[in-house]
Amino acid sequence: MNSLERYDLHMRPNEQFDGAIRWYSPLEEPFQVSGLAWFAQERKYRRLPTSPAQAIPQAVDHLANHTAGGQIRFQSDSSSLSVRVKLRGIAGMAHMPATGQCGVDCYVSAPDTNARWRYVNTTRYDHTLIEYECALYTGWEPTMRNLVLNLPLYQGVEEIWIGLDEGASVMAPPGYASGKKIIIYGTSVTQGGCASRPGMAYSNILSRRIPLEFINLGFSGSGKGEPELAEIISQINDPACLVVDYEGNCVSTELFRKTLPEFIRIYREAHPVTPILVVSRIRYAREELTPHLYQMRMERKQFEQSLVNELREQGDLNIYFFDGSKTLGEDFFECTVDGQHPTDLGFLRMADALEPVLKTLLL
Repeated sequence: MNSLERYDLHMRPNEQFDGAIRWYSPLEEPFQVSGLAWFAQERKYRRLPTSPAQAIPQAVDHLANHTAGGQIRFQSDSSSLSVRVKLRGIAGMAHMPATGQCGVDCYVSAPDTNARWRYVNTTRYDHTLIEYECALYTGWEPTMRNLVLNLPLYQGVEEIWIGLDEGASVMAPPGYASGKKIIIYGTSVTQGGCASRPGMAYSNILSRRIPLEFINLGFSGSGKGEPELAEIISQINDPACLVVDYEGNCVSTELFRKTLPEFIRIYREAHPVTPILVVSRIRYAREELTPHLYQMRMERKQFEQSLVNELREQGDLNIYFFDGSKTLGEDFFECTVDGQHPTDLGFLRMADALEPVLKTLLL
């Protein structure tokens, strides 16, 4: 125990529950794993197919093992909830908490409904370990609840087990509004860097407000709009909407002018009328002090806007542009951990801005 933990009990890791626990695998019914588009076929906690038909960059293949956007959904009347997790690696990022990188957090709502989600707790553990067990709550009234566990944003999960009271009832979660999925392709910001816990990634915030499955395909530093990724993303059935938000990884404006039209063209061949929302990046915190950052962002935003206008003029009335520079508000410089990756405040504002737009597209 370090000195701070001796003085402040709330700074200690979660303790393990010492009551009678039955451990369940989310691979089994009635648990539902969502947010991982190929999970039903492969039964792996991974965001892309294990052996895609198209060759993909090594970095993307590695990052696909990170479980950003993955959720475990179920209902139970258990008075306690614990998780046991085996990660692919330890937490080690310089500017993102271990709770966001490798943790699991929990939300509850009334049974048989997806409304009024309430945050419960986050796994806090010795971040030098790759295996941990934590109690998320104990001693609650044994009444039926709808539960969601958000999986780690920046690490892979080899195994996860859910601990409930011996004799507790376990039921399937309530269904989504439909079988359609909201797919978000993008960067480290999409993946959730640098949220303090998984539930604060903007795709997870939106999933609590819009009763559809969200597929997070943010690849940190590596969402570059390759045609192979467009082909793979096109394989996801029943898309409600595709959000394209990879400007921050585009390498150069010149390359962006080549990749974005081709990415959209490939996706359109497979999904002719699915709404596509092209989102420009959030503002850099220091861009008012560093003019070239502002100029670069404006150049790319203008290209995205003009491309969408051109495609609409050509008859594609289901493609839209969203100005991401406005999402963080007037004090945008207060919303990141390092000038470009949002804090929880930044992610909350992004979700607030995107929610009404997505709801309009989904009508």
